[in-house]
Amino acid sequence: MGILDTLLRAVTWWNGQTLNTQFYTWRKGRKVGQDEQGNTFYLSKDGKRRWVIFNGEAEASRISPDWHGWLHHTYAEPPTERPLSRKSWEKPHQENLTGTALAYVPAGSLRREAPADRRDYEAWSPE
Repeated sequence: MGILDTLLRAVTWWNGQTLNTQFYTWRKGRKVGQDEQGNTFYLSKDGKRRWVIFNGEAEASRISPDWHGWLHHTYAEPPTERPLSRKSWEKPHQENLTGTALAYVPAGSLRREAPADRRDYEAWSPE
């Protein structure tokens, strides 16, 4: 780790944990588990606080529903101890893609490379 990486960790929180968070986690936290994206989940030694250290960009939609439920005290046991049962119709968790190239683009949108026939649009012209 270079000097720039250390400096960035000291003052930014959106690309992983800061030095203060790392120190707090080392002193007060107990690792509970890790999800498929590499995010690591912790529980305070007194059992009251729960938090996540993101693997990369801190984006809440990157946390799966089972870990989200545990973080917000919906479930007492973490998914490593008691995984959620899955229904046959459930799709796998996917992070929010809004603002990315993979975002949903409906038919007729100006963002489509080859826009569909726009018969539903009539340009306004002043009288």
